Amino acid sequence: MLYLDNAATTPVRPEVLEAMMPFLTRWFGNPSSHHTVGEAAAEALGEARRRVARVLGMRASDVVFTSGGTEANNLAVKGIAVAAQLHGGARHVVTTPIEHESILESVDHLRRVHGFEVTHVPVDAGGRLDPDAVAAALRDDTAVLTFGYANNEVGTIQDVAAIAAVARERGIPVHVDGVQAAGWLPLSGLGADAISIAGHKVGAPKGTGALGVRGRIPLEPLLHGGGQERGRRSGTEDVAGAVGLATALELAEAERDAEAARLTVLRDAFISRVLVLVPSARLTGDSAHRLPATASFTFAGTSGEAVLLELERRGVVSSSGSACAAGSDEPSHVLLAMGIGPEVAQTAVRFTFPHGLRDSLDAVADAVAASVAAVSR
Repeated sequence: MLYLDNAATTPVRPEVLEAMMPFLTRWFGNPSSHHTVGEAAAEALGEARRRVARVLGMRASDVVFTSGGTEANNLAVKGIAVAAQLHGGARHVVTTPIEHESILESVDHLRRVHGFEVTHVPVDAGGRLDPDAVAAALRDDTAVLTFGYANNEVGTIQDVAAIAAVARERGIPVHVDGVQAAGWLPLSGLGADAISIAGHKVGAPKGTGALGVRGRIPLEPLLHGGGQERGRRSGTEDVAGAVGLATALELAEAERDAEAARLTVLRDAFISRVLVLVPSARLTGDSAHRLPATASFTFAGTSGEAVLLELERRGVVSSSGSACAAGSDEPSHVLLAMGIGPEVAQTAVRFTFPHGLRDSLDAVADAVAASVAAVSR
């Protein structure tokens, strides 16, 4: 079985598991405890924080460990917006219609519960944002601009630096969802005030993640209790998880350039072969600004779910889009926002390749062609 759903989750890397084990067995203490076992855990937690901060280009004190990308996005969007409302009367949020559900639902929560107004800046047919359109959407009472670095369904990459610059000129905090970008794109030097990452996208366990948020940005916590994470995220810290996240992130960062270059070649060859073999295939997302390991298509006249079942029969596992919206019969909100009709959007299939892939994907393209032909009869 060939697993090509790595945007949904990845296996834990052996090096990560090895790094975590001492803090699950011997040095398992609570890092707030004042004894040898607790102090060893606290030291490891601090070192993990410094390691993550280096990759993000932030200070160690800027890193808040979370349970994953969803919590990090919730903390950033709600935490920054509510703090801005409490301290300055802000009541407006800017985002896009193609974001991960954890951003869209957080923004909707702000609207329903806290009375915020929301502006969704439209994207073009490839899923790209126009910085000028973002600038036009910003207001004096905008609390936060929040958007994804790279889209989880189609792989489109945004020009984060240019978009962040227009908000920075207005003194508006910028949050970037970097969950899909980690391991493929630089996470530092973006001009963002906050960035979210998730461990299970880069070879760490599920339930690990972090929000990097610069200390000058006020942040209202979601979780209240013992005041861990400098009062920004209460709860006993998962030391082993933090060590695993730091290890996975460093490994992915060290391999990033070589992996991205190799995967881009394999991806482009795969895309070209699918488009030749399957007349109904249409590539979704921006053709020039795309994650190295993502290829997403629609196959008009089919059902995406039927194609996926046929692919699995042929030994290929992929998906129709975001696993976080699993079970939904609705067409992808991302594709709809890009101007693709509901019927065609229902035919989407996404392939996301793993770090370390070296073999040609010609056989996978052949399986795609056979699968589409089988369900089109």
